[in-house]
Amino acid sequence: MIETIQTPGDEELAAILAPLAAHNDAAAGPTERHKVAIVTRDADGAIVGGVWAEASYRWLFVKYLALPPQARGHGQGRALMLAAEEEARRLDCIGIWLDTFSFQARGFYEKLGYGVFGQIDDYPPGEARFFLSKRIG
Repeated sequence: MIETIQTPGDEELAAILAPLAAHNDAAAGPTERHKVAIVTRDADGAIVGGVWAEASYRWLFVKYLALPPQARGHGQGRALMLAAEEEARRLDCIGIWLDTFSFQARGFYEKLGYGVFGQIDDYPPGEARFFLSKRIG
């Protein structure tokens, strides 16, 4: 039976990922998976942005890097990415990969030494999505 779940949650995600992780581990060997959160806080201590990533197979995937508009252009994004690189090294990663849209931060990542390894045109229509990586090992 095939079913489309209209509001999927963590339970569905875990069930879907379990056989995929088992297959990948059988093919490539088991890997530790580590979630990584590196945050920036405002003067009141509230989290206002940061990096959300996951390490596996000795690579760190930066899923999100977000800062409020007023924090951009002051070195916080660079500091967050350098902290992510340090965490990746601590976790014995050999590299970092991420994706960004043409209207986001491709140039920012390239200034930090990341190179494009893939691209999807018209995602969203009229724009592009870029995949970048950097070896750190």
